[in-house]
Amino acid sequence: MGFRLKEMVFHAKHHLRSTRTPCTVDVPRGHFAIYVGDDAEEKNHEKRHVVPISYLKHPLFQDLLYKAADEFGFDQLGGIRLPCSEEEFTSLTSRIN
Repeated sequence: MGFRLKEMVFHAKHHLRSTRTPCTVDVPRGHFAIYVGDDAEEKNHEKRHVVPISYLKHPLFQDLLYKAADEFGFDQLGGIRLPCSEEEFTSLTSRIN
């Protein structure tokens, strides 16, 4: 499990470095943008959130990243998509904080 987590963090960092577009310029240093929604594959139904990089170390967030990797793979274009509803994500972030 530790190896897979290292691989996910590597891909997340690589993705963050390689996607400096006008859409990501407004992301503060030490944060990254993710997209959540009931159908995260449909861009018009997702909501963008900016979260601290420290979330990558939290077990609840890691579980969500594992689900995203299983559903969408590591080569997501245009941002990291998480397979959960807005309510689930809000609940998760309130537990992390």
